[in-house]
Amino acid sequence: MMTTKETKGYIGIGMEGFIADWYAKITLKNIDAFRADAKKIAAQLQRGAQLLEVAPGPGYLAIELAKMGLYHVTGLDISARFVEIAQQNADQAGVGIDFRQGDASRMPFEAGSFDFIVCRAAFKNFSRPVDALNEMHRVLKPGGKALIIDLRGDASEDDINQEVLGMGLSPLNTWITKFTFKHSLIKRAYKRADFEQMAAQSAFGHATITEDKIGLEVCLEK
Repeated sequence: MMTTKETKGYIGIGMEGFIADWYAKITLKNIDAFRADAKKIAAQLQRGAQLLEVAPGPGYLAIELAKMGLYHVTGLDISARFVEIAQQNADQAGVGIDFRQGDASRMPFEAGSFDFIVCRAAFKNFSRPVDALNEMHRVLKPGGKALIIDLRGDASEDDINQEVLGMGLSPLNTWITKFTFKHSLIKRAYKRADFEQMAAQSAFGHATITEDKIGLEVCLEK
């Protein structure tokens, strides 16, 4: 019998209702980081590439990529509210993005559909991470690449606090964000060795990983 954790497809509290609205408001303050990641991703893509963002949340990264006008962008999120918010944000930005609701471990796409996949700040929340990696591999075209950007499981509390202080949040939201990192996110986050093991167990077979103060980037290729 499947457990509740396995059934719902994510770990922790669901991002619906006012929680999703709060998250969308808070993360908008970090728009410069989304723009920087979009430029970095764009440097790896060919014009006309089919791009999938897994767990786009409010859609800020997908929208920044779509604004470049060079790619076909799709987003897949398990949260119905995030799909709604992301579509509204895309419409307001005047870009066409296909946001859909679905589970990262059971993607509603044909095999070989995408040239590039990105998953930013969400992979640690997947209840079936190796299945999610296998699905990324399945829906990528041969030679396609996937990029996972996430929190490091061994990031120090001091470095996380400094990162949060740089977000420009109100005192209350600063406290809430620090609390969330310390008591929730860091406990679910993976270390380099974890990603190396999961990649080895997946259809990708291996991964190239780089680290910074509080995060890491996992690059995979089909």
